[in-house]
Amino acid sequence: MSSSPALLDVQQAHPRHAEFAIIDVRTAGEYASGHLPGALNVPLDRIARSLPELRRAAEEKPLLLVCASGARSENAARTLARHDIEATSLTGGTSSWSAQGHPLDYPAQGPRRVWAMERQVRLTAGALVLLGLVLGLLVHPAFELLSAAIAAGLVFSALTDTCGMAVVLGRLPFNRRR
Repeated sequence: MSSSPALLDVQQAHPRHAEFAIIDVRTAGEYASGHLPGALNVPLDRIARSLPELRRAAEEKPLLLVCASGARSENAARTLARHDIEATSLTGGTSSWSAQGHPLDYPAQGPRRVWAMERQVRLTAGALVLLGLVLGLLVHPAFELLSAAIAAGLVFSALTDTCGMAVVLGRLPFNRRR
């Protein structure tokens, strides 16, 4: 199997929407804030545990993986490819889907206001860098190592296209199902 997952943009996917088993790999909180019609939620950190179900779903219909922007769904497609499960990633994700005027579905109790994971990571990383610098100035210079560690983590995240901070944030209660 190829290391690059198949990609579809919204213009290609929308008319074929019903042909796919749509899997939303965002956190449960993000999913509850609006998802593609008919999408099932299998958060990225649960993909490995859901391989048997995803394999069965892929045997019935092609899988279309969706996230907020397309990055996590591409990672999920690569993970599935390593297990011989074919999947396509929606480029631009739900952001692009809704920006092009296509509807989103919401849970019965209505949309839940949860920040996108990327925004949560930016806030957390920025706050930790700022905290390290302030504590380094006011308490002890060794606290500046916190800022350096976060910077190193961000560089590692960019180089490997993974995000440990997103995994940790995804486990917080507000990112889980109610």
